[in-house]
This record gives sequence, structure tokens and C-alpha cells, in this order.
Amino acid sequence: MKIFSMKPGHDGSIALIDGAAGKLEWSYEAEKDSFPRYEVFNPEQLVMAAGEVGAMPDVFAVSGWGKGSMAANAPIGAGYYGHDGNAVLQRPARLFGVEATYFSSSHERSHLWCSYGLSPFEQGRPCYALVWEGALGDFYLIDGELEITHIGRVMITPGNKYSFLYALADSTFTLPMGTLRNEDPGKLMALCAYGASGEMTPEEREITDFLLNRDGILASLAKDHMRSSKYYNIGLEHPDFTRLAKRYSDEIFNRFYQYAKASLTGGHPLLISGGCGLNCDWNTMWRNSGLFADVFVPPCTNDTGSAIGTGIDAMRAFTGRAKLEWSVYSDREFVDDTPDMPDVDVLPLSFERVARFLADGKIVAWTQGRCEIGPRALGNRSILAAPFSTQTRDRLNAIKKREGFRPVAPICLEEEVDRHFDWSGPSPHMLYFQKVRNPDLRAITHVDGTARTQTVNVRQNAAMHALLTQFAGVTGAGVLCNTSLNFNGTGFINRTSDLYRYCKQTGIEGFVYDETFCVFPNR
Repeated sequence: MKIFSMKPGHDGSIALIDGAAGKLEWSYEAEKDSFPRYEVFNPEQLVMAAGEVGAMPDVFAVSGWGKGSMAANAPIGAGYYGHDGNAVLQRPARLFGVEATYFSSSHERSHLWCSYGLSPFEQGRPCYALVWEGALGDFYLIDGELEITHIGRVMITPGNKYSFLYALADSTFTLPMGTLRNEDPGKLMALCAYGASGEMTPEEREITDFLLNRDGILASLAKDHMRSSKYYNIGLEHPDFTRLAKRYSDEIFNRFYQYAKASLTGGHPLLISGGCGLNCDWNTMWRNSGLFADVFVPPCTNDTGSAIGTGIDAMRAFTGRAKLEWSVYSDREFVDDTPDMPDVDVLPLSFERVARFLADGKIVAWTQGRCEIGPRALGNRSILAAPFSTQTRDRLNAIKKREGFRPVAPICLEEEVDRHFDWSGPSPHMLYFQKVRNPDLRAITHVDGTARTQTVNVRQNAAMHALLTQFAGVTGAGVLCNTSLNFNGTGFINRTSDLYRYCKQTGIEGFVYDETFCVFPNR
């Protein structure tokens, strides 16, 4: 049984699942290959994906959504909301003259089944699930019979409320009511490190309660409604705002934590999904909370995982299976459309040569194998650099056209991680914060002494493990700076022509694709 699953709206994607084998064949995200960030499902993607399916799929699955920009609008497929069987549609279909089955389930269910189906816990083990994102802020139980029980709603629109605070302080934000920027929550997470936890001042408490106690944000509150607030256009790096940002973030987490402490008492593992699952600070606090046997966050925890989640839901409906074999490197293959490159030296790939090149302070745009699923660069579409200098961090932020307050993440040999960071074991998807132990790693150490580390072992990514091993041999540390390889405002680079053009524009000294290492000799 082949399940062809599609997600409409922002972060559009298509996934192919082999239902009989319980395997994710691939998941293609619309923004990848230098399309705009958060791109909607597009015809080019459909044609590309259809060309990789050998026969008509048995099931066409549509992840539920709402028409327009509001989740409450008229539904696409099964719509946005609903966790039980009433949020599932199934009917015979005829496509291109061939009989098939149409399946749709809600967006809410797509998050639940993505986190469940990709988690390492065996099918039949009860799990708690937290879905927190732009619209939803709810806890659930998925029991041993795969029945979903809604435990309770803690907060409506937590993700939008988090994003709104950033917009309030940012003088460049001028969008009308009903509109927020998808990129702002990640920036607010970075700014929180400049603040300090503690008891709120009366001003902080007033604005926090005003925003968090509301039923919603988009439909009822515009930034200009808050012109009288001291935080209106105060500036993102103003110390009063960074302190508020940290305490506001802590308050959001604490409301969910207190609910979980009182209501989720069975000790089951916790599955986390929705865009708030990209917040490493909150993930780390859940992991350290002591409330759960384990915590799992998928690398595609935001809407990039919704096509996968709906595909898993369809597989569950037709086969009874709800667990997938999968790899984080399941997006598209790299495209070698080699352009004319007269100003580069083309060399065979040598991990030792690249490691020494990096150790000399050069920067490398690195591609290998298939692209990552989810928004984080995990060693196959990465910009790499030595981790020892703050000047390297500043240069990387300039290359990426990012704000200077944003940190650069490290990628580290799993076998060395406890030497450099307050962490042991794997952290393969860059979803948790760790305290930095090694004072030499200045480029990847954020202002609060933390980093968002990805660990690598040889089974997970043999090429990256080999490069880090060689770099450790040269420098004594198997750690590199790792940030996503993309033009500003687009998804990951995925073809040689874009790779070459990007390095030409940014001054990056070398790039790797397939078995080739290209160097600009005059840089």
C-alpha cells in the first residue's frame, strides 16, 4: 500500500509512505531547493514527486487545513480542528481514470500522529502528547489501542502570543491585524538568553496577563492597539524588553508545566509537536521536568511534518500500524546541474583537506546525500566553520544576513559531546540547549553560556562523522559551527548552480557536493 500524502497552506509538503512496510520513502517540503521560506504546496513539487512514484498510489491523503489565513475558516479536507474519529474523512476516488482512496484528517491529528509515528516508543505503549503551535495549546493521551483522548486545553494560540511580543518591540514590524511573521518566534528565543528569569515587575505582569489570558491574538488585536505600552517599538535589544521576553517565555512554559504536573500523572513518555516544539529552551525544561518517562520531539515538529502525520494516520486506518521506519535525511536528492565555474579549483573530496581548510579559518558550504526534513540543517545542507572565534560567528551572521544577537549552533561528535557540553548521549536533531563546558568554543557559545547542539555518530551520518573526526585530529575538538545553507528568505540550497552562486555572492571560500571539493583560490 502506497500512501501519497499532501499538506496545503504554509510549510507545504508531500510525503510517500509504504504502508505495508511501515516506511517513509520520502518527504518533500515546498521551501527546499531555494523556494521561499514557508512556501505553500506548489505544482512544480507535485510534478517532481509524481515522477518518483512508479504506479498510482493506493491512497491520496490530504492533511486538513482552513481556507485563507485563519484556521477557523471553511475547511480544506477534514479541516484544522478535531482529534477523534469525527475529524477523519474517507471515500473512494478516481484519479486519472484509476480507482484509489481519498483520506483526510485534521491538522490537529497530523501533529499527533507525526510525533507518535516517528517516536522510538513501541506501538501500544501509552503516550502523552502536547500540541502547541499558532492555534493549539492542548494535552492528549494516545493509549495502547491508538485511541486519542483530549486531556485539556491550557492556552489558545500560544505560538501566536509568543510571536506577537517580538512584533510589539520591533519597529520594523508594520503588518496589519491578523498577520504575524513566521520567523519571529525563533528570534525571540535567541533574545531570551539576554534576559533573566525572576519575579515579574508590575509592568511585566500586566502585559503578560493581557496577552496570555486573551482568547486569541490574530482576530482581535493589532500592534497599533498597544501604542501606549512602554514596550511598543522599544527595540529588540533594550534590556527592559529582553528581561520581559525571558519572563514571558517562562510564564508560557510554567502554565503548561503546572497543568501537566496536576493532570498528567501516569508517568508516560511525552510527545511534543507543533511549532513551539522548535523552542529548545522549552524542550529542555520538559526533558528536565521529571514528569515523564521520556520526551520525544520530531525534527519536523512544526507543519513540515503534517504530510507525514496525515500519512501515518491513513496507514493506521488501513493497516493498524502507526509506527514508521524513517530517516531525517528523507527530503530530495541533490541536483548536480554543474554550471561553468572558471574561478574555482575543483578537487576530489578529502575529509582531511576540508578539515585543514576549516581549521585555517575558512568557511565551507557543505552538501551531502539527501536533504533534511524539517527546518534545521543537520549536516547535509550546512555552512560549516571552525568554532573558536566570535569573529567567525559574526561573519556567519553577516553571510546569512541575520541579526547579530542570534547564536550559531554547533555540530559535534557524539562520542565527544560530554567533553564539550553538559550533555551525554545523542541529540541528533538540534532540539535542546546544553551548557557549554569548553571555553574555547567561543563562536557557538550564546550569551547565556548555552548552545543548541547536534550530535553525530557514524551510523547517523558517516560523511559528517568522518569530517568531524578529521577536524578533531587537527584541532583537538570534534566540533564545528553549523548553520543552514540557504539564501536569505529561502529554503535549503539543493543544486550546484545555486551553491556556486551563493558562495560567489557571500565570499565563502569553498563548497562541497557529492565527491567534489571546490575552492576559490584567491580568497
